[in-house]
Amino acid sequence: MVTLSKIYTRTGDDGTSGLADGRRLPKTDARFAAIGAVDEVNATIGLCRLHAQDDMAAALARISNDLFDLGADLALPATATPAHPPLRILPEQVARLEKEIDAMNAPLAPLKSFILPGGTPLAAHLHLARTVCRRAERDTLSVPDTSEPARRYLNRLSDWLFVAARAANGASEILWQPGLTRPA
Repeated sequence: MVTLSKIYTRTGDDGTSGLADGRRLPKTDARFAAIGAVDEVNATIGLCRLHAQDDMAAALARISNDLFDLGADLALPATATPAHPPLRILPEQVARLEKEIDAMNAPLAPLKSFILPGGTPLAAHLHLARTVCRRAERDTLSVPDTSEPARRYLNRLSDWLFVAARAANGASEILWQPGLTRPA
């Protein structure tokens, strides 16, 4: 576990930040962009949780914890030789997302158009989380030694968030109508 008794350390004042193996890299390194984007996804998941209840709230809590696991995964390069087994995203975490996607999607009507973000407050926040997750996925792909399960987790999570937004909207789903607002 991590124990933080002092929040500021001044070690980053030189424009670097530390990895889990003790190495320091510039804060502009692609690895820190990916870690920061994953942190942003988690913050948007926190917003979603304000509007979620029951099974959805529990699933979002699990995902939030998974995203910290993913941050730890990214913070320790695959080439590092740690003294203890590293915390990595597992294929089982990806499989759990897939199972949950299938369960949420089963009662939904097939899509007949693209969906506009919005609808219920929960759905709107889930759509925001989905877009941030897509960016986190792109940023993570810039880190050369990211594990396959970590990359798959983010890809599947954006799908999960999309289906969860559809489920949260129910009959309030807003479909894109091509050309609807174009002048005649």
